[in-house]
Amino acid sequence: MGSSLASLAKGQRAYCNWDEDATTMGVEAARLCLGSRTRASTERLAFCTTTSSFADVSAAITSAIALGLAPELEVLDLGGSHRAGLAGLANAFGSPGRQNLVIASERLRARPASAQEMQYGAGAAAFLVSDKNIAAEFIGYASRSALFIERFRATENNHDYGWEERWVRDEGYLKLGVAVIREALAKAHVKPSQVAKFVFSTVSAGAAAPVARALGIPPEAIADPLFDNCGFTGAAHPLLMLTDALDKAAPGDVLVVASFSEGGEVVILRATERLGEGRPPRSLADTLKAGVVDSSYLRMASSYEEIDPDWGMRAERDTKTALTEQYRSAEQIYGFEAGKCGSCGAVQFPQLAFCVNCAASSKDFRPVPLADEAAKILTYTADSLTYHPSPPLYVGFAQFDNGARVLMEFVDVNPETLAVGMPLTFRFRIKERDKQRGYIRYFWKAAPTA
Repeated sequence: MGSSLASLAKGQRAYCNWDEDATTMGVEAARLCLGSRTRASTERLAFCTTTSSFADVSAAITSAIALGLAPELEVLDLGGSHRAGLAGLANAFGSPGRQNLVIASERLRARPASAQEMQYGAGAAAFLVSDKNIAAEFIGYASRSALFIERFRATENNHDYGWEERWVRDEGYLKLGVAVIREALAKAHVKPSQVAKFVFSTVSAGAAAPVARALGIPPEAIADPLFDNCGFTGAAHPLLMLTDALDKAAPGDVLVVASFSEGGEVVILRATERLGEGRPPRSLADTLKAGVVDSSYLRMASSYEEIDPDWGMRAERDTKTALTEQYRSAEQIYGFEAGKCGSCGAVQFPQLAFCVNCAASSKDFRPVPLADEAAKILTYTADSLTYHPSPPLYVGFAQFDNGARVLMEFVDVNPETLAVGMPLTFRFRIKERDKQRGYIRYFWKAAPTA
């Protein structure tokens, strides 16, 4: 590590495993956000990212199917700037009368041994926006556009390029940033001294303090930038910081959320008496604590394709996806939808033409989504011979309480505690990467829970 990076080498950074990307993280965040709410109530989905795995396949549509949302859902894919996440949230507030789901997710890559590698993380956040059961009300907004480019990444590049930090701070944050936040405060009729939580999302951890000082916002209102245990997460970062701020807020608190990139985007909210009802069952702090700790730099570098290990001849196989069959079985593959026999009640996955128990026709099957169903490990094995990007490959049977039994890959495994009978949760992940054609196929995997 260069001496210039030593000051940044603190805390932890979140990163994606080989089978995670912006879409899989976004689905996971949305599942936590939706909880047990009826999926049919969501009428609009916006997916915000600058690091989608595809240039022209909708992450919003993939997520909608994985989440079991209605096919009539309006979908939007937003990107092009790290402002996209907050812009998507502001756009949802401008669409009253409908339940909007906003997902912001980012898998930033950084050049090895760069400052960005010390700063960048991966993460996702999701919010439901509607005019019912409001936990935080929208009271103000402002936006400003300027050809002020602090960092950029060309379409054909994996890594971005950042400009000089002092210039970005003095000319960007303290002029453009302060101006747009001041405008939003004025529109919301909020005095700077009334701000209880100030979320200022930038790649610079110390940028919020001088901006707050210039505006007259109390220093104690500055929100945690999440750099010590997560890292900067691009378009997802203002929403992640807002999630953490809402976890710590009290009814009546005014929250200012600002994202700076080619100008700025500002949303002002006020927490209501229903704030507690709107919180997910697990706080952001608890989610970060529950992460799998990994100290292997090589594993991270391999997951982000910064190195290309020789996996041997077993890795030389064709992983072409049959798009015709993927279309026909989309609800089963992406929605993890089993079928319940109308004659005998047996639940089976995958769904076949006839019931495996009583041979009744599948025309009478009722769909049963399995992603949120209770299940335990029935059997498992660790396969070190089969090619797998993160060996060994753990596979086994998941036994569902509703009677379904599915052969699955196990992920996030602790070999020391893995045991038959452990409860399982299910994760939407990457199943195969077709490097020859550039296609990614998704499926569900089982994660043991202690």
